Amino acid sequence: MGNVSGGGGGSRSLTIEGSEQGFATTRIDALLGWARKYSLFAYPFVTACCGMEFMALTSPRFDLARFGAEAPRFSPRQSDLLWVVGTISQRQAPVLKRIYEQMMEPKWVLAFGTCASSGGFYDNYTTVPGIDKVIPTDVYIPGCPPRPEAVLDGLMLLQDKIQRNERRPAVVKPRFDPPAEVKELVALRRSATDPRELVPVLREGAK
Repeated sequence: MGNVSGGGGGSRSLTIEGSEQGFATTRIDALLGWARKYSLFAYPFVTACCGMEFMALTSPRFDLARFGAEAPRFSPRQSDLLWVVGTISQRQAPVLKRIYEQMMEPKWVLAFGTCASSGGFYDNYTTVPGIDKVIPTDVYIPGCPPRPEAVLDGLMLLQDKIQRNERRPAVVKPRFDPPAEVKELVALRRSATDPRELVPVLREGAK
């Protein structure tokens, strides 16, 4: 609430009354981190098949807008989040580095999928074994391709890092830990030629 009164000489004074609703205190860096995490301008650098999963992620079903990261900027000078989606070859590496260098600070990088994180199943001289060989990377999202839920986990992990102003790399963990022993694995068939019907057994186990 505030009252404005005019004086005779054209001067104005503003009186701000105290509120009975309470108050909040914060630090400037915490306030800036909170504002940055919900105002990410993404630059999608899409090169391979993970691009289909990236398109699914930006569809209305997963609603990327609720995280404040839905606005794509296809100019590196207007973006602060670099999505590296797909395989990076040796010929593309200088282009990726130039795009990263053109982005304004502060900036962040998400490695989307196994190929961007570690080179994937490509074991040859033409593929970069992970974009961290070229540019700094903040969050690694494994998967070939990663599920949209895993990508959202990676985005929320990045937002948490932005708010805490932490620049150490992070990896998205699976929602379920992998089995530690062989007996915990699901045995679908005894062999490839086993003709038994498995759907009722799987449905019974899912109950």
